[in-house]
Amino acid sequence: MKQWQRWMIVAPASVALGLALSRFNVPAAWILAAIIISGISALGTGRELHVNKQFYAFCRGIIGVLAAVPLAGVPPRELLHYLVPGLVSAAVIVGIGFFGGLALAGYSRGRVSRETGVLSMLSGGASIMPALASELGADMRYVALTQYLRLLAVSMTLPLVASLLVTPGAGHSAGASGQWWMWLLIPAISVVGNRLGSWVRLPAASVFGPLILTAVLAAVLPVPIVPPEPLAVMAFMSVGWICGGGLDVPGLKRFAQLLPATIAFIVVVMASCAATGWVVARWLGITYFEGYLATSPGALETVLALSSEGGGPAVVSLQLIRLICILVFAAALPKILRRLPRR
Repeated sequence: MKQWQRWMIVAPASVALGLALSRFNVPAAWILAAIIISGISALGTGRELHVNKQFYAFCRGIIGVLAAVPLAGVPPRELLHYLVPGLVSAAVIVGIGFFGGLALAGYSRGRVSRETGVLSMLSGGASIMPALASELGADMRYVALTQYLRLLAVSMTLPLVASLLVTPGAGHSAGASGQWWMWLLIPAISVVGNRLGSWVRLPAASVFGPLILTAVLAAVLPVPIVPPEPLAVMAFMSVGWICGGGLDVPGLKRFAQLLPATIAFIVVVMASCAATGWVVARWLGITYFEGYLATSPGALETVLALSSEGGGPAVVSLQLIRLICILVFAAALPKILRRLPRR
């Protein structure tokens, strides 16, 4: 069967499964659906399912836009007020991910590179990490599988844990409906941001170029930037197709062999974040409910949904400060690792 014939099956099947998973509120439903369907195709035929390079570069730009949108919704003064506790909590989470990733790479005895280990263990930005992995020379498939496993664990436990904590009071969630011209603006940001990022030699230019351009435009435009949902779905599925389409039996075996260590790390991260949340709550004089949500290791959509029911500005502000720190750290990761001695 030719590539285009496989895509005639994989694309609609991915959409159908994504709709089904979304209906049941499965975390990262579109990425997971694309991984499953393209993975079945790759494993069933024994041949990799290729994704067009230009299409994937465009989709990485859309992911960069999506990563920047939450940053534009918080006033700079609010971020500054929570800057110090946000940086401290971010340093704890990033430090755990960095050293945990190095430990995983050492434990794997060469089966996982240091770049792959660290990107797999950084908590936050799960949808953007595989895109960064493909540009930073890491194993994108392993990063995606590990990040999704952490996202699934956090998303499933967050509502349960939050229900056991004292809620400070109902909040209000604000929504915005996209304009028709967003169908023109978002693709333009993806393309132009990619070129600008390459021109100034940004790391992972196809992601960080559109991300920075979106943040700049959001500061000057009189209306919020709201990417149309079909574009976001397409971008998420492109990540899943890249990951699943390249799956093979040896790669799955490697992931399975390291699964106990990965699960142990996820438990350590969640416990560390819970402890950090208690410290942040005491520091800022907020409830532990807010502190726990503010330091949750990822699952930002679930965190914001729970926060709208009883969280304050600290939750959004600390989560976004950490997201910025993680993105900056991930971009600088190759330089950091080059300075470390290899064992």
